Amino acid sequence: MNPFRLIRHQTPGRIIALGFLLVIFIGSGLLMLPCCVKSGVTLRYIDALYTSASAVCVTGLISVDAGDTFTPLGQFVLAALIQTGGLGVTSMGAGIMIAMGQKVNLKGRTLIREALNVSSPKGMVRLVKSIFLLTVTFELLGAIASYPSFVRDFPPKRALGISLFHSVAAFNNSGFDILGGGRSLTPYQDDVMLNLVTCVLIFFGGIGFLAIREMIDTRLRWRKFSMHTKVVLSVSGALLVIGTLLLKMTEDISWLGAFFNSVSARTAGFATYPLQRFSEAGLLVIILLMFIGASSGSTGGGIKTGTLFVLLSGIYSAATNHTEKAFHCSVPPQAFKKAAVITLLAMALVVSGTYLFLVFEPELSLLDALFEATSAFGTVGLSTGVTSTLGVPAKLLTIFIMYVGRLGPLTIASLWHFTHGERIRYPEGNIAIG
Repeated sequence: MNPFRLIRHQTPGRIIALGFLLVIFIGSGLLMLPCCVKSGVTLRYIDALYTSASAVCVTGLISVDAGDTFTPLGQFVLAALIQTGGLGVTSMGAGIMIAMGQKVNLKGRTLIREALNVSSPKGMVRLVKSIFLLTVTFELLGAIASYPSFVRDFPPKRALGISLFHSVAAFNNSGFDILGGGRSLTPYQDDVMLNLVTCVLIFFGGIGFLAIREMIDTRLRWRKFSMHTKVVLSVSGALLVIGTLLLKMTEDISWLGAFFNSVSARTAGFATYPLQRFSEAGLLVIILLMFIGASSGSTGGGIKTGTLFVLLSGIYSAATNHTEKAFHCSVPPQAFKKAAVITLLAMALVVSGTYLFLVFEPELSLLDALFEATSAFGTVGLSTGVTSTLGVPAKLLTIFIMYVGRLGPLTIASLWHFTHGERIRYPEGNIAIG
């Protein structure tokens, strides 16, 4: 049987899922090459696989420090994996085809629409071109703005490489750094410019390409924004403010630190303060932000801001007996059902992952296990410092959770759907609820 013909007859969701798996395994093989690992450093395959999965799933959880383990070539491979995972395997493939002058067929356009969570298949090629242009623009500007901060501590050539890597990681909401020592951005906690540049990259990478494109097309005119963009910006802004205030209330950190960690906790994974020193209340705030995550069509994970908005709208509607509406638009009738399913599946994944972490690593506290599972699901990359101590079973569990978090729990659940619908309808029963 021809494997390519078999793949062509699969659903878009399955093809995307297989594409991510393929890139993860290819990436793990490349990271194992001697030219990618520093001399004198021993890299086990499980750690290469873990790092590759974390990069492709734009997470940032690390079992080995990228700066201390990989050569410049290995760090370039890591950046390429982050970029591929952030843009999406299908978008990346389509972009390469377009650059080579080849046409994207109907199947390819359907895959792009599925990957980017777009409702209409029209204008897919134009959308991919604009996504690549936006990505390059943001990442180059981010690298230029980050360079002055890094060149103070590193030679110019090294500082340029760090700036480019950091910009790619920040815009794709992946908390990798190549500074070495597993410090993340703690040496730059008082660097206002680097903090703000990183926050801007994280924010725009997290609201999604469709929202960015619409903001540019409408020249930032709020009245012309679609309901999706208004929801994304409103919820993202509210979470940013609430997260900043709550973290400042619970932790002995600066306002800049509270603001940065509120932005980063949603999906990015950079840290300017050691999380091991955070109170349990502060860690709980970060867990909630990580669980919510970024927005649909973005480089981030979590249940997404739109899902949270629809859930809250549905609860308010049920409590007040009003129709679900916002910004002079009605919320689609099936939106609450989909949002509830996504949230319940996400909660089931995080709770199950936390339980298995405690089984595989009995020395972990409940809070550490919950934090690690939520960070993996939200593709955030923040950790309380336990990641490097995990055994092989726990690392494989983390890889699975990151994979599901990147693709989305509903997408993974739908991979097993083979039928096209039920032919038999049963009479409605009565179930007491509440």
